[in-house]
Amino acid sequence: MADESAFRTRIRGARSGEGLSRRGFLVSMCAAGAVFGFPRAGFAAMDPAVPDGVPVEAVGARYEPAIWYWIDQRGKVNVNIIRAEMGQHVGTAIARILADELGAKWDDVSIEHVDSAAKWGLMVTGGSWSVWQSWPVYRQAGAAGRVALAQKAAELWGVDAASLTVADGVVTGAGRSASFGELVAQGITRSFTEAELKALPLKPHSELTLVGKDVTALDIAGKTTGQAIFGIDARVEGMVHGAPLLPPTRYGSEIIRIDDSAAKAVKGYRQTLKLDDPSGTVPGWAMVIADSYWAAHKAARLVKVEWKASDAARVGEADIQARSRALIADASKGALLDTGDTDVDPVFAKAADTLEAEYTTATVLHFQLEPVNALAFRNAEGVWELHTGNQWQSLALPWLQKALGVDENGVVMCSYMLGGGFGRRLNGDYAVPAALASKALGGIPVKVVTTRPDDLVFDSPRSPSVQRLRMAFDADKNVIAMDTAVASGWPTKVMLPAFMPKGVNGEPYDPFASDGADHWYSVGAQRARAISNDLAESTFRPGWLRSVSPGWINWAVESFMHEAAVKVGQDPVRFRLDHLKAEGRNAGTAPDSVGGASRQAHVLSRVAELSGYGNATLPADTAIGIATTYGQARTMPTWVGGAAQVHVNRQTGFVDVQKIWLVVDCGTVVDPDGAHAQCEGAALWGLSMALFEGTEFENGLVRDRNLDSYTPLRMIDTPEVVVEFVESAEVPVGLGEPGTTVVAPAIGNAIFEAVGVRLRHLPITPEAVLAALKAG
Repeated sequence: MADESAFRTRIRGARSGEGLSRRGFLVSMCAAGAVFGFPRAGFAAMDPAVPDGVPVEAVGARYEPAIWYWIDQRGKVNVNIIRAEMGQHVGTAIARILADELGAKWDDVSIEHVDSAAKWGLMVTGGSWSVWQSWPVYRQAGAAGRVALAQKAAELWGVDAASLTVADGVVTGAGRSASFGELVAQGITRSFTEAELKALPLKPHSELTLVGKDVTALDIAGKTTGQAIFGIDARVEGMVHGAPLLPPTRYGSEIIRIDDSAAKAVKGYRQTLKLDDPSGTVPGWAMVIADSYWAAHKAARLVKVEWKASDAARVGEADIQARSRALIADASKGALLDTGDTDVDPVFAKAADTLEAEYTTATVLHFQLEPVNALAFRNAEGVWELHTGNQWQSLALPWLQKALGVDENGVVMCSYMLGGGFGRRLNGDYAVPAALASKALGGIPVKVVTTRPDDLVFDSPRSPSVQRLRMAFDADKNVIAMDTAVASGWPTKVMLPAFMPKGVNGEPYDPFASDGADHWYSVGAQRARAISNDLAESTFRPGWLRSVSPGWINWAVESFMHEAAVKVGQDPVRFRLDHLKAEGRNAGTAPDSVGGASRQAHVLSRVAELSGYGNATLPADTAIGIATTYGQARTMPTWVGGAAQVHVNRQTGFVDVQKIWLVVDCGTVVDPDGAHAQCEGAALWGLSMALFEGTEFENGLVRDRNLDSYTPLRMIDTPEVVVEFVESAEVPVGLGEPGTTVVAPAIGNAIFEAVGVRLRHLPITPEAVLAALKAG
């Protein structure tokens, strides 16, 4: 491959989009090829603000107060981003945090989505963690630069650094001023230890001028014009294309025979590889190799593969759910979450009354817009390059190392934007077959793009789930205990068991399959039991899907709280408020959950007021339902109150969601426009999963494999969404997922209020509504 300067010339020539329309750009890209490769492992980064994606270069002297950014002698501030960009403008949000603390001028800021070098630490974009985890790190880094710049100016001017002001890219004081660039040109050598970084004084909230204000997002233009570079755009000279042939089960299938005689008639067809995978990621795969995408996929339809399937080929959805029920029935199974007093059995034994219900959810697919893809090759320095969009580089790299037989220095993952992630690209398994194919061909570049059906067969879906909830009451109808058992396939157990903490009984559990069961309601003795469904995990690879377990556990918890309120004859909002007490373990702790249950009570009260719950005059069979959650986890709660106005058609069973309200307390709102968009998108995702999305396993594979039968929310069914944020100066927490978690229970509760029937399975289909109405 070429040296860096030649590479930059070549890539700019191929990808320059100045003066092009969107269609013109796309046409030129298809005609000439979008060459986006990296000359060496250390240059595997991307700037989404420019058409060619090549990061900005420092000019002249450069100062790095921390690894998270540099300032050059022009005053340019380039911020390093380890998070993936998939439409949430994460780079803009994080750069804004740093620039505000630094005192930079926003017009001088650029971002760089970096390579996968070990120095960046844990690289993951999920769990609504990005801003929450970045807030202290990037503020400290910004403060370091501000201190160093002020000290340099003070040294040059012979004044006290404390007397100087750093703002808008300039240091001023003592009747003088100097830009960041001028000070960097003078040479700054100040370095900071980790302890010194953490000890630096941060600006008070009142002095922040970029956080919480509207600024120009740094990646909008490229997305709007079609010039942004996604994984599916990756190309390098001399690459071939691969079309996978997937086995009849996710695990355990073996190839017996391959017959490619018919495929040889396809122009451009080369061969069909039987992939040998030491990592165990894609057992039983074959890969058709051809000169073009179309030739590869045309030939793939002609190649005949005989497999020996595993026992999973006989497993269906009903089998998986039956296994969950059997596991729940066995009191010895599962991990007990730390909910305080978990000894509920004696309390239930003496209860004056009890309530019990089972809630279930179907398998849910990711269906991200851009099918999974990867380009792999071994570069001139012997390093394997993987070009793809990925949410969790730190998870995928060890699989790639094992598959390729190299150490951590032998593989680098190159950053691209993601055409939708939703948790699918946390699991980077799709990079492995491209790497294996390239390895089998001696390291030449192999580009693999799955078809939509293959993408869905190879998906890591949200597992179907079963939950059993019980509540105990005394003679005065007070809640004295609650018992929750949740069973599903666990993604973290399958893909990264070391990430699993242990429950109070010493058993490990997957937080992403149990968050939500350990809610903030005070209910007396409380047991929350998280159970791993081994049949699900041996049939498919469970995945993390947007909102993870709070998306289905809170469906049950918030519906059940409504059931409990009805049982004791109380208003559902008042019942919740009476049990959201900021005391004991529900008082909250600094810095992330200050206020605890009182903040959840506030968003619940406010959404009831905002929606007119209990006061609105509505047509027949129409009602407003309420729910409140704290996505994503107790360690970083985002308090959400949700309401949905719903009309139920008694003749068709169709549920028309007319309006959704969200009141959100996420602490400090860093990016107002992005925050609003995140919450709107989350609410619509929640609506989609509540009423429209769901499939089933049949013979070891998902039944629905394209948008003809799997039908997410359509625009015609999209309601008005109202989002209100609580003003706060507390630590900013996550926003990508929490808005999802209140929608399904709010809809379920609204259906009950409207027509008097309780639905306990997601998705809520018209057929299910009609059956419930018929049953009375």
